[in-house]
Amino acid sequence: MKQKTLLATAIAAALVLQTWSVAAQDAAPAQADQAKSLETVTVTGSRIRSVDVETSQPIFTMDRAAIQATGLTNVNDILARMPSAGTPDITPQDTLSSGADVGGRYVNIRNLGSQRTLVLVNGKRWSTSLSGLTDLSTIPVSMIDRIDILKDGASSIYGSDAIGGVVNIITKEKFEGSEANVYYGQNGKGDGQTQNYDFTWGHSTEKNSIIIGASYQNTDPMWNSKRSDTSYAQGPRHPNAGLGLGPWGRVVDPTTGDQYVINHGSTATNDINNYHLYDPTSTADKYNTQKDMTFRAGSKLKNLFVQERYKLTDNITLHGAATYSTRDTSSQLAGYPFQSGAADPAILISGQNAYNPFPGQDVEFFRRTVEMPRVTDSNSKLAHVDLGVDGYFQFLGHDWSWDAGFTFDQNKIKQVTTGNIYLPNARAALGPTTIINGQVACASAADRAAGCVPWNILAGPGGTPQSVWNYVNYVGTDRQTSYTSDWSANVSGGLFDLPAGTVNLAVGVEHRGEKGNFRPDAADSQGLTTNLASAPTSGAYNTNEAYAELDVPLLRDLPGAQELGLNIASRYSHYSNFGSTTNNKYSFRWRPFADLLVRGTWAQGFRAPTISDLYGGTGQSFETFLDPCDSKYGAAATSSSVAQRCAAAGVPANYRQVDQTGAQITSTNGGQTPVAFLSGSNANLKPETSITRTLGLVYSPHQVEGLDFTVDYYNVYVKNIISSVLAQDIVDFCYIQGDSNFCNNFHRSGTATSNLVAGSIDQLNEGLSNLGTLKTEGYDVGIHYRLPETSFGRFRIASDSTYLNKYEIVSGPGATAKTPVGFMYGEDGLYRLRSNLQVDWDYREFGASWTVRYYSGLKDNCYTDTIECSSPSYTNPWWGTYGMSQKGSVAFNDAQFRYTAPWKGVFTVGVNNIFNKKGPYYYSVTTSGTGSSPYNPAFDIDRYFYVSYNQKF
Repeated sequence: MKQKTLLATAIAAALVLQTWSVAAQDAAPAQADQAKSLETVTVTGSRIRSVDVETSQPIFTMDRAAIQATGLTNVNDILARMPSAGTPDITPQDTLSSGADVGGRYVNIRNLGSQRTLVLVNGKRWSTSLSGLTDLSTIPVSMIDRIDILKDGASSIYGSDAIGGVVNIITKEKFEGSEANVYYGQNGKGDGQTQNYDFTWGHSTEKNSIIIGASYQNTDPMWNSKRSDTSYAQGPRHPNAGLGLGPWGRVVDPTTGDQYVINHGSTATNDINNYHLYDPTSTADKYNTQKDMTFRAGSKLKNLFVQERYKLTDNITLHGAATYSTRDTSSQLAGYPFQSGAADPAILISGQNAYNPFPGQDVEFFRRTVEMPRVTDSNSKLAHVDLGVDGYFQFLGHDWSWDAGFTFDQNKIKQVTTGNIYLPNARAALGPTTIINGQVACASAADRAAGCVPWNILAGPGGTPQSVWNYVNYVGTDRQTSYTSDWSANVSGGLFDLPAGTVNLAVGVEHRGEKGNFRPDAADSQGLTTNLASAPTSGAYNTNEAYAELDVPLLRDLPGAQELGLNIASRYSHYSNFGSTTNNKYSFRWRPFADLLVRGTWAQGFRAPTISDLYGGTGQSFETFLDPCDSKYGAAATSSSVAQRCAAAGVPANYRQVDQTGAQITSTNGGQTPVAFLSGSNANLKPETSITRTLGLVYSPHQVEGLDFTVDYYNVYVKNIISSVLAQDIVDFCYIQGDSNFCNNFHRSGTATSNLVAGSIDQLNEGLSNLGTLKTEGYDVGIHYRLPETSFGRFRIASDSTYLNKYEIVSGPGATAKTPVGFMYGEDGLYRLRSNLQVDWDYREFGASWTVRYYSGLKDNCYTDTIECSSPSYTNPWWGTYGMSQKGSVAFNDAQFRYTAPWKGVFTVGVNNIFNKKGPYYYSVTTSGTGSSPYNPAFDIDRYFYVSYNQKF
């Protein structure tokens, strides 16, 4: 009912304003009977085609020349260069991440998260996953004409997700002839080779325009072992830090509890004399897992694209586009750190197993299966169809445009993971054995019939035959499918004329349906493998929406007001799952004199919960956190109230938290839990909401032709954030904040186990909730100057910067506000200043560019309180009571040279990070485990060379 009311109000307003216009001024001159054939223009941030929103809103545009100057072939890598871009939620470097979205490429504007950045193609939503992420790798660079980035809230125009900003990718509309591109790039260490080939053909007639394109890209993986920066868990200066469980079998004496490790190189595991006592403080029996892992996943991208426009009449045009993309990615983790506690009940080496050094007694074990690394291959197939019709007519004496269309997306993802262990087979292989024909065999005839092979698991590398690996290895397959169907209709045009110009109105309706499912591997879901377990996801919702946008020019060509105008937009959305929301936007533009434009906006925004948020199954993850009850590094060590709450919960006195290796934690960084925690969805979630404020100016002095200066202030406030209540927040809320509601989200063990001490948290549920707020504010500054042409060529200078003034996070009620501007915060580098400076030169058939990318310094964790710790006494209430390490700023330099041959061929050669600059090593970057820089590690970790050739026919 509200939707009809909004539309009725807009129509009534148009009639009233038209009546007022007729009474207030002379009628407009008679127009020609036939409406003009107008050119369709995709304008980002507005549905009104006659408003100069390119300057009235903070829009950053990259044309095709700017895209090619980066030397990059993935849209996400190109967008990551923007100073306003943050680290995406998932990157190709997140080797430890899991889920169907791993392998995709995403964008994050204003450090607000990839889910709060809306991605459009030609003004329409592109496919999103069940988690609300848009995979940019499915959009080939060869089909792009330009990219508009609206750094403003735009939910009143586009609906959900347009909080941090909008990325609108505009494809080529007309193309005559043929074009082929060949590209090859390689990192300085000889890996990460990228090959890209694309071909485009187009033809236009008076009535018809068609474009067909195909592209193929192959990017080889980059390996941690190739470079010192990534070869060790804690960096090249501390090669022995962060080492984990090794491939040499470790066994627990069932009588004394002492742990023994097989002597390296020995395979005679049934004799305890071949073992030595395990020393957890020594690195001798630990292993550097980084050398077995990919730093960046390899990928193959294929795309077919066809687009056609047909002029049905002078004023009506049919259009259609279809694209089919496939993405294959592959990443590798080190072998699984297998131990008795990996299953429930625990798997033990049987006392009747021939390889047991304690005959007659079942024993616990530890062993990393380095011979069987965990490899995840992901295949994504996206089909996108866009059909529509648009046209023009005259109404109220003005030109009006209209369009109606339908888009459909289907995305299918298949993930195949090898290298995990099938626990029933491992249990059988470590069970009782017998001797058959002089060979050790599984004692159970049924197990032998099923292929059982005895496993000498305590033997080091080389002591396990391939037949055993084949028997215990498990190949798991997960599948995800998502569908989006979208119907829309829009009409826009002039209502009446005022002395300052035409009052314009745009109205439209949209119906969108989202549905999808995720089917995890059945054995993984049942906990029968060492892979993280997850439950199925299935759900759907739909939304009906209507919007109206009104643009009113108030003053023009007056002293102090060369131009003054207002723009008002409102969008009503009704979701089948949570109900209705209305979001408004108000903006103004004021030109006090010809050279200066002042602009500002106030906008409401929202992000609707995704299918995964609402209907996702329970999943598992190993979390890194600091237990407040730890008697040395936790809050209990300094707070009597926390210590009392811990004691009341049954935590033993002098309790010490242990990490995955069973060792006590060594700093307030905490440790990764030895047991997997659970996370899940919430069907009662409400949308996130936001308020965005911007104020800026555009100055183009007429005295200096070609010079443009822009500065924009932004302030974004997001509340009711949809997020997992993370393990750290849950335990802090329970013990530090004293909120007993969160104490029910976890359980502590009453007794010690093989990998936990008494009092350890052995169960924890990280559920989703509308909890917390986020505030950020800063400034965008741009200086662009196209110098007058000289005898030695044309020069263009472009400088774009973002200054981050505030970034404040409140995770929940009573929580201390986190203000990590200038810090390495998890995976996000919240730089105070990011800046790009580019100088471009053209002279006849030659051209060149030089780009400098600057990142200010960040505060990071100390390695220890005495090593790499510039401020040992530094105290931060939300980070911990330990020191701080100040990491310096860094600048990367890129160079490119191009030559246009007489036969329309263009040769390009370039080097990114030409001086092979190494960014700082960050100890707080935990997801990748490498401490790699968060800038764009695929290219900044090394010098990167590339060559390309473009041929037009």
